Amino acid sequence: MTASPPVKRKPRSERRSDSRALILAAAVQALVKHGYAGATTVVIQQLAGVSRGRLLHYFPSRDELLIAAAQHLAVERIGEMEQWFATAPLDGAAGAQRIDYAVLRLWRTFRQPYFWAAMELWMAARTNSALRGELVDAERRLGRAIEHVIATMFGPVHSSHPGFADLRELLFTSMRGVAMTYSIDDRDADRDPHLAMWRAHARRTLTGEIGGQS
Repeated sequence: MTASPPVKRKPRSERRSDSRALILAAAVQALVKHGYAGATTVVIQQLAGVSRGRLLHYFPSRDELLIAAAQHLAVERIGEMEQWFATAPLDGAAGAQRIDYAVLRLWRTFRQPYFWAAMELWMAARTNSALRGELVDAERRLGRAIEHVIATMFGPVHSSHPGFADLRELLFTSMRGVAMTYSIDDRDADRDPHLAMWRAHARRTLTGEIGGQS
């Protein structure tokens, strides 16, 4: 009888990384599905399939875990988006087509799970000063990363325009507000009438062109 070869175990550092990733993914899932109140450590532990001791080893505080989870997913997704735009064959970097596409891609980020996870935390922070204190610094750090990615989306010609920073803030705050309406009236986001308005305003600001694609 031939002995089975020994099972090769992953290095401890890799196992730790896997466990942490499972916990973060489970926390985002819990936030999106159950909201802040329902995203308890017990629920997250069950979704992640880890022991309570392991969960508490990585994240002693529930709020610390929820904030880390939402921001981890956001950083991953915007990093993927930045890489796509950095390598995409968008030759007309100064043209209106680049603007239209960047606005669409930016708008689609507000339909992602990490957006809803973040909004659950924002709403909870309104009446939870401890959560608010932790969230403010984390959101500032994420905001700086997002600014860099949005500049990549629009390309160097558009992002160097004197009016780009104001446009970016206007788009971001407006899209966030419109996205919140989808929590009570879900619909086809790519057909939202605001999309044409955002594109037209971005074109006027960055190229002086009037009008935009619907």
